[in-house]
Amino acid sequence: MSAPILRGGVPAVRAALPWLAVLLLALAGLGTDYALGKATLVATYAIAGLGVVVVVGQAGQIALGQAALVALGAYAQALLVARGVPAPLALPVAAAAGALGGALASLPARRLGGLYFGMSTLAFALIVEEALARWESLTHGAAGLTVGAFTLAGWRADSTLAQATVSVAVLALAMLACARLFASRHGRAWRAVRDDEIAAAACGIDNDAAKMQAFVVGGALSGLAGGLYAHWIGFISPEQFGLVFSFELLMLAFIGGARRLAGAAWGALVIVAIPPLISLLRDRLPGDWARASGLELLLFGAVIVGVVLLRPAGLAGEAKGHDR
Repeated sequence: MSAPILRGGVPAVRAALPWLAVLLLALAGLGTDYALGKATLVATYAIAGLGVVVVVGQAGQIALGQAALVALGAYAQALLVARGVPAPLALPVAAAAGALGGALASLPARRLGGLYFGMSTLAFALIVEEALARWESLTHGAAGLTVGAFTLAGWRADSTLAQATVSVAVLALAMLACARLFASRHGRAWRAVRDDEIAAAACGIDNDAAKMQAFVVGGALSGLAGGLYAHWIGFISPEQFGLVFSFELLMLAFIGGARRLAGAAWGALVIVAIPPLISLLRDRLPGDWARASGLELLLFGAVIVGVVLLRPAGLAGEAKGHDR
């Protein structure tokens, strides 16, 4: 095994440690099923977060509609499984649906840049959400689709342990693939475009092609996460993949560290852990505070401010070192 691959595997192992530690704590204090259920969500969110890390952290592009790519993967998975396609065979198609969406979302980058391009990705997400809601003959619109359990050769992932096992296995493969990709010429091209497009072009890098490649890879990861998410939730509808979900994924990468492979896992851990922490907090607050609205937004804001002040590069970031 080559040295770059070995170095690329280190972040993947380190990324697993934080949520494994929380899983052990949850096992001790909250019960096995609850802990495994949260571990499943953390791993699934981390896969989607890897897509943001690729697009935002590695290629330096503004992506405000990543939830649309998750939605494309989720609906592709649900529709194929409903027609009898085995779940493992449907997952690559879900990833391909996300990749196609990523390619389409990247097209405005040929003429737009910065915030203007970011707004185009936001518009793309709105179009996808509206299309899923309106195409009732295929998606059932707002009524949504029911998705069965993940099955493999007669084995059903219908327990929290089975779901966590599948999610963690897919996350591990995705992180190892990303580690190798970041160490390849494609990863180096993305970082060159991120740092200075003019200098990258002078070095012979096709900026437009590099951006599209990043969106295709990021979309594939998001679609893969969407395919798993559909099985774990058991029901999907367009409103689940709105702008709030897109901003959650963006915050996930920002909190964890958008330029670090481990940032996806750290960010997913925080995003998934906040809701139960809020529930615990409400039980311990006096009357009016316990019933106050907006507590979730307050806590999210506090976390982001804390990260900016204490860890500007994210929880997985380092004060000095290489971005990978």
